[in-house]
Amino acid sequence: MNSELESLTNPAATGAAATVVLLRDGERGVEVLLAERPRDRGSFPGAWVFPGGAVDEADAAGDPLDGIDAARRAAVRETFEEVGLVLDGDELVPFSHWTPPANAPKRLTTTFFAVRVPDGELRLAPDEVEAAAWLRPTDALDRHAGGGMTLWPPTWVTLHGLSHAASVDEALAELRSGSVTPFVAKAVDDGQMILWQEDDEFVAEHKREARDPSVPDDGPDADGNRHRLMMDRLPWIYINTLGAGF
Repeated sequence: MNSELESLTNPAATGAAATVVLLRDGERGVEVLLAERPRDRGSFPGAWVFPGGAVDEADAAGDPLDGIDAARRAAVRETFEEVGLVLDGDELVPFSHWTPPANAPKRLTTTFFAVRVPDGELRLAPDEVEAAAWLRPTDALDRHAGGGMTLWPPTWVTLHGLSHAASVDEALAELRSGSVTPFVAKAVDDGQMILWQEDDEFVAEHKREARDPSVPDDGPDADGNRHRLMMDRLPWIYINTLGAGF
């Protein structure tokens, strides 16, 4: 990570978290486990998320609280607490690291891991999980597009990135072959769009007001490098002209 990105990633964050994408081979392709958060309390009320949560001091065990080892331990603990599955921390594949926008209510930088689901039955923690479902990434995205499922941007983009995988082996091999991709976010247009650090408008304070309104952001003739998620309509539109991500 270069020094400019380091300065964007660290200072405003208030803590660290870990998220686990549990994968299995279904009859029609790769499936992921999504858990519905309670609608009346907690973080991301009513949203469908991957299991996970904040890193605590016990997870750090003397290592940096925002380090990969602490995140790995938190991922194992949170998965067991929320859905009752026991993971082998050594099998977790880290693949992305998310820094939320400055105006986010809870600024936790979050490491995403992927792993094949272990043997065992799901046991949902009633105070943290209303329901759980195994879904193909494309099916989850379709439900969201139809207004039937609440997703947050990191979950949506991760599902989008996994939607082409033909098997769990293929998905994990692809994630292992790359680095841990940083996603440093900036919210614009009253929260209707997320820009990530590769986007030319990420550091341009006045460019959005100056651009040609006749050229849509998702048009092929739009200028500059774009890495953004447009959330002003359903389905959401993900634009990544640089191939950043996974």
